[in-house]
Amino acid sequence: MNIIYEKLRIGIDEVLLDIQGAAYRLSGGKLGKSMFTESLDIKKVGTDVRIIREDEDSVTIAKFDESGKIVNKGFRIISTSDLHFGDDPVLRDKCMGMLMRQIADTKPDLVVLTGDVILGRFQHIDAIQFARFMEKIGVYWAFVFGNHEAREEKGRFKELLMKCQTNFPHCLARQGKKELFGLCNYCINILGSENKILKTLFMLDSGRDILDEYREEHGCPKEYDSYDYIKYNQMNWYENKLKMLEKQYGEVKSFMYMHIPIKEYELAVEKDENGNFMFSGKCEIIHGAVREGVGSSRHNTGLFALIKKLGSTQAMFCGHDHMNDFCVRHDGVYLVYNQTGGYETYTTGDNLGVPEKDWPQGVTVTDIAPDGEVKISQRFNSMYL
Repeated sequence: MNIIYEKLRIGIDEVLLDIQGAAYRLSGGKLGKSMFTESLDIKKVGTDVRIIREDEDSVTIAKFDESGKIVNKGFRIISTSDLHFGDDPVLRDKCMGMLMRQIADTKPDLVVLTGDVILGRFQHIDAIQFARFMEKIGVYWAFVFGNHEAREEKGRFKELLMKCQTNFPHCLARQGKKELFGLCNYCINILGSENKILKTLFMLDSGRDILDEYREEHGCPKEYDSYDYIKYNQMNWYENKLKMLEKQYGEVKSFMYMHIPIKEYELAVEKDENGNFMFSGKCEIIHGAVREGVGSSRHNTGLFALIKKLGSTQAMFCGHDHMNDFCVRHDGVYLVYNQTGGYETYTTGDNLGVPEKDWPQGVTVTDIAPDGEVKISQRFNSMYL
């Protein structure tokens, strides 16, 4: 019954979108102002990436040449977070327009969104609309959920929101194994050849707030009240999946994406004598700035220790803290804040009085060379002002 309801709900939402789109066009934009797929001049970028195979918790992709052979010409990922687009049509169109221009100019092989993307009153309709937006651009994309999309009190809400997007051909997100905590625990394997993984991307659901039902199993003190943490069954899945891939392909190097930063990000940050946030000097600074505290969970389940033990994951990417955009290296692993993309949320302008030309909104660019070497850099939306 739930599956039938979900399909019916998604079908109704798609019809409503078509009606709104027709109203927008017939009225010259006076009606259906929430239709950013109509109000934006969406440019098709296209891709030479193809899906090779997929299952419930993984997708394997590669780049192909004109003859249909896998080619290893390197791979570009752009990632962003906290678009927070909602019910303000001007700021939403600004956010989506900036993202579209970044994609058009960087021509990525994959776009990754690390949560808190669609937050308006009509999330399911906007989720479909966003997926249509990406389909028109024609590049592959993936996402993990943020704390604002979680809404555990709405039951299957997050699952329905996910299905509104994963029905589209260019969306690589998967629900993942049902026995794991959350939704969207999956991996994307990028092949450099038929028998070699260039990079694997592990995607994890970092939840919302600490839930009492998981405290005992994870040794989380009762007095801890904060954002959520990665669960043991997610960590076990990551380890088992990695070992399975290594058995098939040999050595695997990987990235990890989630919304809420893990506690090790806090090592990079401290306060000066005036209470201002600054770099601590405990991590190697690659780029960016620290402008606020790290919104990690108070509880640490040891994910970073597991990463070090397994020796695969080279970089972690998160969002959540909108004004931080730093990339540091701690114990050999990059800890990266994706550039935030939203304007309907707190900004460095609202909180710190920074002029918009210096705001961190934009995208994080990760270039993977054919030999697997990694370069992580920033692109700011301010270049389009």
